[in-house]
Amino acid sequence: MIELEGVPELIDPVMVAAFEGWNDAGDAASTAVAHLDREWKGEVFAALDAEDYYDFQVNRPTVFMEAGVRKITWPTTRLSVVRVGGEKPRDLVLVRGIEPSMRWRSFCNELLGFAHELGVELVVVLGALLGDTPHTRPVPISGTTSDPDLARRMDLEETKYEGPTGIVGVLQEACTHAGVPAVSLWAAVPHYVSQPPNPKATLALLNRLEDLIDVRIPLGELPEDARAWQVGVDQLAAEDSEVAEYVQSLEEARDTAELPEASGEAIAREFERYLRRHDGGGPPAAGGHATADGSDSTSYLRDNPSGRTRPPKPPKPGTDDDESSED
Repeated sequence: MIELEGVPELIDPVMVAAFEGWNDAGDAASTAVAHLDREWKGEVFAALDAEDYYDFQVNRPTVFMEAGVRKITWPTTRLSVVRVGGEKPRDLVLVRGIEPSMRWRSFCNELLGFAHELGVELVVVLGALLGDTPHTRPVPISGTTSDPDLARRMDLEETKYEGPTGIVGVLQEACTHAGVPAVSLWAAVPHYVSQPPNPKATLALLNRLEDLIDVRIPLGELPEDARAWQVGVDQLAAEDSEVAEYVQSLEEARDTAELPEASGEAIAREFERYLRRHDGGGPPAAGGHATADGSDSTSYLRDNPSGRTRPPKPPKPGTDDDESSED
């Protein structure tokens, strides 16, 4: 049994988790949770035992000096709690770490033990995968769950994915079997520019999380960072006519596929977000990784020092390869 000392009784707690590694293309998901922790000054109350779950030859500890004393930081997963103020205050339990190297079921059971003791009402796991999506368009975010009732109630997709999975998918299924409502939010990161950071994808995940759990998330410098990132990628793509042509083909495929859906629901969601921010005094927000088919992928634009390789052809208009997710 897990005993939590020094953690007050929480208000309508939601657990938000992200893990570095295969499910974290562009570090978009782990950076989103780090942003929440930083903006709301999270207080760490627990850390999992690193020796139980990590291979230190894969995720090595780091040495640092503190006041002249040599210390070691071990790779692990830490839990912190933050309180979101406002008319309807609620608490978030933030889980941030590295995808474990072993004993995944025990890892998930330990996290679920914390969720049970803290009275967590919903688990939201953030992920990011590589996809055939252009960097010039809004980042596709897929919200999935294994619970059909939850899918209907929260306007999510009921996952039908089959194939290789990571800790995001394993944790979501563990929640389902334990009777804990769980949702995964996936950002699609352009496979041709996969290096971290990707503030545009991080911003999109936070916006979708904001809608899902009905809180106002302070964005800080993220909107400006996202704009600067896109300008930088624009400049890199413009230097290579082949890449520019490829990006244009992705744009055409994306626009054709989404034209019938340009509508109502997306506009209403943006307007609700604007109202929420306006009321709060702020303006509206402008290694290998998982791919849509579960395979690994590497970057084209920046990850190929040995020479140029022609990028794969974009999907045909009308397909949804760039917006599918795995969990």
